[in-house]
Amino acid sequence: MSPNPPTLITARDSATKLPLLNSSMKYALIPEPTFQPTSFQGLLSSGDEAMEVVKESLGMRKEFKLKLKIGNPSVRRLISGAIAGAVSRTVVAPLETIRTHLMVGSCGHNTTHEVFQSIMEVDGWKGLFRGNLVNIIRVAPSKAIELFAYDTVKKHLTPKAGEQSKIPIPASSIAGAVAGVSSTLCTYPLELLKTRVTVQRGVYKNFVDAFVRIVREEGPAELYRGLTPSLIGVIPYAATNYLAYDTLRKAYKKVFNKEEVGNVMTLLIGSAAGAFSSSATFPLEVARKHMQAGALNGRQYSNMFQALMSILEKEGVAGLYRGLGPSCIKLVPAAGISFMCYEACKRLLVENEEN
Repeated sequence: MSPNPPTLITARDSATKLPLLNSSMKYALIPEPTFQPTSFQGLLSSGDEAMEVVKESLGMRKEFKLKLKIGNPSVRRLISGAIAGAVSRTVVAPLETIRTHLMVGSCGHNTTHEVFQSIMEVDGWKGLFRGNLVNIIRVAPSKAIELFAYDTVKKHLTPKAGEQSKIPIPASSIAGAVAGVSSTLCTYPLELLKTRVTVQRGVYKNFVDAFVRIVREEGPAELYRGLTPSLIGVIPYAATNYLAYDTLRKAYKKVFNKEEVGNVMTLLIGSAAGAFSSSATFPLEVARKHMQAGALNGRQYSNMFQALMSILEKEGVAGLYRGLGPSCIKLVPAAGISFMCYEACKRLLVENEEN
């Protein structure tokens, strides 16, 4: 027994010394493998104070928070982004499938309900998740690269406390554009393969078969068909998306005097940012999907402008926004879930940097 109690001592033979809350404040030696906090309530004085001493001695807290220590901030961001992308895309995979069919008219139906019924009749529930594995393989690294690039560029462009910004454009919009371009260039072939496997049902056995046949029959360059409109579309989309998210996040902190933004509010802010950016750039997304679908239904476009004009001529302005409803239903929660998972994962991985 020791009359001089330290806060926490690990003794020999894997035992822990815990305080006895009596007048002498001596310690009891307890074997750690068999330790249970509730077993010692009889040794301690009654009341919450006694249990708080035990909890503090063992480093316990009232709220359990799982954290994994990863020292490298770049690795933290990459892992967080990959998890955020995989989770968000899996949750909204059925809506993504319906949206793609509506955009290119592959089912011959014009409403979300009709497309849903057609998919269920032909493929069943698995048809709603067709191409989702490819989507995860594409989105996980894409989001990892995108969010890593965004955080890195924004950190370098954001002025330090007391300094004035050297650029007239918000740092978050520039960082968002760079992030979008970076991820698109790295993962675009997977996006095209996902679209082909989803839309051209029965043509390709799987993702590998689609890759081999496209390269052999149409050439490697076909893997990047539609890249130009995709890049043109991703720049304004990513710029507005991240600008809206960053602006709303800062406004929330200022108005409610909060140092951190909770998961629910992050979900709402991310969803609002996604709704704004997707609506503003949707026509370019439609043109990109038409070009990626290739010669499906006899439609072939050499560039984005031709695709846009052809859609306008055949379907009018409404054609440029075909699928906007299900697109927002899919993109809005996907954006919110992605941001929420990203911020939560950074906290889980012990993210101590200023967001």
